[in-house]
Amino acid sequence: QVHLQESGGGLVQTGGSLRLTCAVAGRDIGRFAIGWFRRAPGKDRELAAAISGSGGSRFYADSVRGRFNITRDNAKNMVWLQMNNLEPEDSAVYFCAANRWSWGPSVASLGPFGSWGPGTQVTVSS
Repeated sequence: QVHLQESGGGLVQTGGSLRLTCAVAGRDIGRFAIGWFRRAPGKDRELAAAISGSGGSRFYADSVRGRFNITRDNAKNMVWLQMNNLEPEDSAVYFCAANRWSWGPSVASLGPFGSWGPGTQVTVSS
């Protein structure tokens, strides 16, 4: 069982950057893959990025690849999402979530993410 808390959201102009932080409370968090999801008004929740328990494997949605970077430090119980060249379409509530598996053949093979933070709002103005 892990508990997650996001921070770092805010208002930024188009082309700007934000760094989201996910503090993960629990033991041996390297056992868990961590994902950053986002939900915009009127849209389905989207997995933007995910990272394996060791940090050696990453997944990015096509919509963010090349602009977002996910990293983690298991010793500090932290996961970050660096977001660059932000666009109004990136505006959403961002959630970090933990998966019971450390990774798999594909991110889809991980199944549902079971532990979620409350979310942090990101707004990109045009």
